[in-house]
Amino acid sequence: MPRTRTGILRMALGGGGAADPLLPAEEDAEGLRPPFLLRALRIAVVVCLYWFTSIAMVFLNKYLLDSPSLRLDAPLFVTFFQCALTAALCLGLSLGAACGPPCPGLPTLRLDPKVSRSVLPLSVVFIGMITSNNLCLKHVGVAFYNVGRSLTTVFNVLLSYLLLKQTTSLYALLACGVIIGGFWLGVDQEGAEGTLSWTGIFFGILASLCVSLNAIYTKKVLPVVDGSIWRLTFYNNVNACVLFFPLMLLLGEFRTLYHFDKLGSPSFWGMMILGGVFGFAIGYVTGLQIKFTSPLTHNVSGTAKACAQTVLAVIYFEETKSFLWWTSNLMVLGGSFAYTWVKGLEMRKVQEDPNVKSSERNETGV
Repeated sequence: MPRTRTGILRMALGGGGAADPLLPAEEDAEGLRPPFLLRALRIAVVVCLYWFTSIAMVFLNKYLLDSPSLRLDAPLFVTFFQCALTAALCLGLSLGAACGPPCPGLPTLRLDPKVSRSVLPLSVVFIGMITSNNLCLKHVGVAFYNVGRSLTTVFNVLLSYLLLKQTTSLYALLACGVIIGGFWLGVDQEGAEGTLSWTGIFFGILASLCVSLNAIYTKKVLPVVDGSIWRLTFYNNVNACVLFFPLMLLLGEFRTLYHFDKLGSPSFWGMMILGGVFGFAIGYVTGLQIKFTSPLTHNVSGTAKACAQTVLAVIYFEETKSFLWWTSNLMVLGGSFAYTWVKGLEMRKVQEDPNVKSSERNETGV
């Protein structure tokens, strides 16, 4: 479930939240920066770690959600388990911090019902985001997954205008137009190849919308948890676990699990735990990549990672795609890269303009 938990960290690190104790500082106690070669090596390692974690998580979730050998039709249970494991890992790190090293800077976590209620609106959006991401992945191939949920940038622009009254430049709108064109061409080509799932397309669009809403609600809710991304992650996943129970009951997933023939298989639970660990780790490595590079570089890296993921999926599943299908992917990736580049240039101009007020800088995302 790529980009399901990353939005929270991106908002926290880019929106003035408290510094995260798990993310190492770029300077030492004396304010000295490490040598260039060390910094370059560290950046390379972090980017490779982000690529590996993100791509592996997508392939692993595809196996759990839609493997012919597994035959488990319980996507909400898979998502619930990953949320439960994330909450448990947050709590475990907090207990480790209370005992001293190796995580002495982590905040102590305790469940406060008042805070939990305040985070609840975000948790509802969070559930919609991770569930729709997983349902999109369940119904479409890994190769098409990036195109299927590619409208996040478009919804960012739309919601910024509708909710925040922020306008977007012509060049950024043109980039969004390229993304929309690539999305529709991809849908057309999937239909031509007989692999189109309108259910997957619906959940892909819903996932794109929820990712955008998640960023907005995260910024609103962060003050409730004192700007701590780890407290927010903990409360979000605890709330999600509670809310998933009636949904699983309503959709009959408990009955599905009762008849599931691999429920007692150690290999199945091993894969489930591994998926949960990757789901937790993607947020951390995303934060590392932003910390050691920049939000702009992170977005460029994510676009390049999506391209590599698509190629790997086509090779791994031995698929044959048409020229227009590849064109749709290139349009989505090119439009995303162009939008990121244009917004980066705009933010740099705002940052370098001494006449711009700090409040206007924050609205622009600087």
